[in-house]
Amino acid sequence: MATRLPTTQRYSSIAIAFHWTIALLVIVNLIVGIGHEAVPALRAWMPGHKAIGITVLALTLARVAWRLIHRPPPLPAFTPAWERGVAHATHWTLYLLLILMPLTGWLMVSGPEGRRPFTWFGAFDIPYLPVGGTTAGAGHEAHGMLGWLMLALVLLHIAAALRHHLILRDSILLRMLPSGRR
Repeated sequence: MATRLPTTQRYSSIAIAFHWTIALLVIVNLIVGIGHEAVPALRAWMPGHKAIGITVLALTLARVAWRLIHRPPPLPAFTPAWERGVAHATHWTLYLLLILMPLTGWLMVSGPEGRRPFTWFGAFDIPYLPVGGTTAGAGHEAHGMLGWLMLALVLLHIAAALRHHLILRDSILLRMLPSGRR
């Protein structure tokens, strides 16, 4: 019989919606961003990649604001101190990357050389940032490096969640699942 975690041990429904929406958008953007040079068909997705990046930036800023106002549920008492430290460092690094990735992408497309239309899914134009070619180039380099770091942290995050659920068989993953059921 499935049991539901008490709400005091779960993330709020808003935090869960932020998490899974941003997670899906980030995975799509990692596939397009990392794969677009190797898979020519993905190049057509670059305008969507940019729009998703802006969406991730907006959702992340809202999520961080929510997180600062609404405390997450505490980690279970059985969580070792080293694991708490790694979890907190990974989460805050992911938040930082969720802000830096779109910003460096925005810097990159804002350079004076080769500007292309920059819209939010064709609904409205996104203004370019007032930067020169050097800053845009630095944005390009940072965006690429941060993309690989994001991929590594996303894989680490998924592996940790699966470790808790499948190996340790504890409630860590259930805290962020929409149903919250075992």
